[in-house]
Amino acid sequence: MTIKETRTDGTLTVSLEGRLDTTTSPELDELLDKYYPSIDQIIFDFEKLDYLSSAGLRVVLKAQKKLNDRGGVLIRHASKLVMTVFEVTGFSDLLRFE
Repeated sequence: MTIKETRTDGTLTVSLEGRLDTTTSPELDELLDKYYPSIDQIIFDFEKLDYLSSAGLRVVLKAQKKLNDRGGVLIRHASKLVMTVFEVTGFSDLLRFE
């Protein structure tokens, strides 16, 4: 998985390419942990994300919980496959999507 990060004021945009799964999610989780104290919102750009596992979902939900009282999480460009994972798990009701 490739992670590209861009920070603008209190917003962190994270673009992911490849698979967010058991193997790669710890890397993303570690990266986000560094930013939580200084950001209000995370925008995940999933345009190039091929696969999302339950381990990846946990990282996204952790981000939402950490930032819920601030700007929260926004998911952009989720493919049909990735969107199906959010819908089947019920997490589509907890997150914002564009």
